[in-house]
Amino acid sequence: MTPAEFIKKWKPVALTERAAAQTHFLDLCKLFEHEDPVSADPTGEWFTFEKGATKTGGGDGFADVWKKNYFAWEYKKKKRDLGVAMNQLVRYAAALENPPLQVVCDTDRFVIRTAWTNTVPKEYEIELDDLADPEKRKILWAVFHDPEQLRPQQTRTAITKEAADKFSTIALRLQGRGTPEEIAHFVNQLVFCFFASSVKLLPEGFFPKLLKRAAQKPQHAIDYFNKLFEAMENGGEYDLTDIAHFNGGLFDGRRALKLDEGDIGLLIEAGSLDWGQIDPTIFGTLFERFLDPDKRAQIGAHYTDPDKILMIVEPVILRPLRAEWDAARAKIAEIAGEANALQQTGFSKQGAKSFDKKITNIRAKAEVIRDQFIERLRGITILDPACGSGNFLYLALQGVKDIELRANLECEALGLSPRLPVIGPEIVHGLEINELAAELARTTIWIGDIQWRIRNGIYSNPRPILRKLDSIECRDALITKLTDGTYAEAEWPTAEFIVGNPPFLGDKFMLDRLGVRYTQALREAFLGRVPGGSDLVCYWLEKARAQILSNETFGAGFVATNSIRGGANRTVVDRVTADLDIFCAWADEDWTIEGADVRVSLICFSSKGRAQLLVELNGQSVARIFSDLTSSATDFTRARSLRSCREVAFIGNQKGGAFDLPGSIARSFLTLPQNPNGNSNADVVKPWINGLDIVRRPRDYWIIDFTGLQESEAALYEGPFQYILEHVKEYRNEEAHESSKMNWWIHQRPRHALRLAIDGQSRYLATARVAKHRLFIWVDHQVVPDSQVVAIARSDDATFGILHSSFHESWTLRLCTWLGVGNDPRYTPTTTFETFPFPEGLTPDIPAGDYADDPRAQAIAKAAKRLDELRKAWLNPPDLVRIEPEVVPGYPDRILPKDTKAASELKKRTLTNLYNARPQWLADAHRDLDAAVAAAYGWPADITEDDALAKLLELNLSRAGASSPPPANKDEG
Repeated sequence: MTPAEFIKKWKPVALTERAAAQTHFLDLCKLFEHEDPVSADPTGEWFTFEKGATKTGGGDGFADVWKKNYFAWEYKKKKRDLGVAMNQLVRYAAALENPPLQVVCDTDRFVIRTAWTNTVPKEYEIELDDLADPEKRKILWAVFHDPEQLRPQQTRTAITKEAADKFSTIALRLQGRGTPEEIAHFVNQLVFCFFASSVKLLPEGFFPKLLKRAAQKPQHAIDYFNKLFEAMENGGEYDLTDIAHFNGGLFDGRRALKLDEGDIGLLIEAGSLDWGQIDPTIFGTLFERFLDPDKRAQIGAHYTDPDKILMIVEPVILRPLRAEWDAARAKIAEIAGEANALQQTGFSKQGAKSFDKKITNIRAKAEVIRDQFIERLRGITILDPACGSGNFLYLALQGVKDIELRANLECEALGLSPRLPVIGPEIVHGLEINELAAELARTTIWIGDIQWRIRNGIYSNPRPILRKLDSIECRDALITKLTDGTYAEAEWPTAEFIVGNPPFLGDKFMLDRLGVRYTQALREAFLGRVPGGSDLVCYWLEKARAQILSNETFGAGFVATNSIRGGANRTVVDRVTADLDIFCAWADEDWTIEGADVRVSLICFSSKGRAQLLVELNGQSVARIFSDLTSSATDFTRARSLRSCREVAFIGNQKGGAFDLPGSIARSFLTLPQNPNGNSNADVVKPWINGLDIVRRPRDYWIIDFTGLQESEAALYEGPFQYILEHVKEYRNEEAHESSKMNWWIHQRPRHALRLAIDGQSRYLATARVAKHRLFIWVDHQVVPDSQVVAIARSDDATFGILHSSFHESWTLRLCTWLGVGNDPRYTPTTTFETFPFPEGLTPDIPAGDYADDPRAQAIAKAAKRLDELRKAWLNPPDLVRIEPEVVPGYPDRILPKDTKAASELKKRTLTNLYNARPQWLADAHRDLDAAVAAAYGWPADITEDDALAKLLELNLSRAGASSPPPANKDEG
């Protein structure tokens, strides 16, 4: 059919909607060379007329024509309001699987509306005569064949960022015209007014008119806004214009701030945006950064993707509620089926009235089940005890409302009477210590609730329009300060579900960020439940665990640092798995926290025996999730510290200030004349190594070390003492720890046990605490290891070989924690070293000389020495380096490049680069080493990683004994 033939045929047609609809659509299929629904899909699974035709006991379907993932299409009689038809498609979008295009038509006109998620909807209107225009036909061709051609380019995200940017400028201009709380509240009032104007909750054109008037008379602007806010407080009249009742606490009597001409100009500019399309999850986050001085550095940083938040909200809240609905729906379907079957039999002998009553009574039983489920949804409570600007609560509320809508639509399709949604913001509860964030959370939830109603074609509004959100409380979620100045654990509201993203703060930063008094009070309140070395997020996990155990909560889910899987933090997760079940977890995910990209773990838990459809780890179904967020057949959380491995591995020296210095300055001190005490500076200026020196090239850094000296004794080393006086003392005076202030010239943690352990040895082993590859190197005993190094007080090659075997590396990767955006494993003396079972007879508590004649030790040592020699030759080829003695006899020689070309090449020669490339010679050397270590255990050389790990755990448990405690966590700091 040609466009001209189509126009000619349909121009005079005046048939009713039902008579014309299918014939019209079939002609369109011919015009656009598309198969008709019956030919293309005889079963009606993806392309059909009358989609959902069983709706309301056999009435009209949800859509006259439907093509899955393409469009929903509704016809109306000529000259009727197509807006009504569009509203029907909007309302039933969920039942129609949310097609990207919604089309309404009266045979003379076509209106096509886009409905992609996160895009700003766009409408196309085409008249019948327009089909003669090839450009207009392209639009309808895309409806049938390629909807993506009509996807709008403008996204809600882009509008939201622009809105937040414009309002940030306004907010910053208001600084000084009120308290931070007053400014935040006024700005939130303005934001909501823009939104209300866009979605026509305020009379159309009213707010732009107010802004225009304010621009003409800026001196009266505050009066104009006060009058508007007063009307919105209780509902009323503003210059012969009716204003709806909003209030909700946003319009509660607090009035406007003074605005000048520039402010009003910016407001008028902001009014040009479509505020109805802003994304509350993004706007709240961005706006909080603009308004909160502590977070302005995050402006321009990324925000958390809603899909990430749903990784917690979905399994904790929505999945169990959907399962409940599926069970209820099955009962409803059985009853409704009985009514529909009876209806199809026709009138009974008792007459039509009695027959209809019988059907109505049957359906009433089904409606009771539906209504009970809806009331069940109304009664749930969702708590975010660190709600920020409300993103978790917003998405949780949207999800519950979607379930309610689905229940209503599916019941309507089964023949039950329609029902309007009733779920509102009152089901969400939040705790937030920041008043600004709490205010934004309320606005986020209000706007999101109204957007949901509009998106689903529900235009009736409650009175007041904003439901009061006193359930978003501004207070501390962990401890409460009592009237006598002491602290007690804070109470949480009873909630069926708890979700959130608590603040990320490592235990070492809590004193600085939270204060000594608060941190001490917090740790005292949770004494015996949360170890003192735990990150702040652990306190939220413990409180949620307690709420579930007391039957106040059904399930909880949190974002936590990915270090939750080990160390002191895992003690809290151990308590969770002891009493509850982890039913969903993501062990290691990228996340955005306060504008920074970090690695996190997501953990969801509930009471044991909870009826779960599945247990998921990293998106895969598993039988069980352990406290280290693994699920293999071997539970490594059972590993215990071994006595034979204790007091051998140590965290290096923690300096606590700029005691380190480059080699040039160090050598200037070392070549000075003797000090007044007759001693050389070599006593206190020593070579220093940290993690970077291991994984990259040695940086030639040294350290001033006055360990064991009184201040007066240290002062006798004149040059070094003056250096730390200038570079360290001021920093230490600002420290929270009193001992750090008093002993400012001494390293914060000089590690006396480490010094004692390596005393008398010529060398020791060192590995970077955090590194992509688990690398061990030999270090001269005179070199001071930094706190980012684990030093192992052994000097024999056999120990080097065992530690550098793939078996030890695999063991550490199962028991370690992970750190940083690079997600690198962290090695610790306790959890990864002290738990590792060395081969029998070669354990670290045995002097190396005692097993020097053991053939197993000799084989390992030979392979280890070969590996070490090959690596050193690759790192420092003789043709590229020259060896120079250090300025102080006895200190390790200096390895220097021969020339600039050599220096350039040597920069590339690092252990990290070597192990990234892993050339064949390196793989061969490790293969030989692994074979020697496997033989020492009595294993075959080709033993699999899983089998080796299982045997290592079995060996660990047999040596540890039932009474042995889990590894301590003293080394995490």
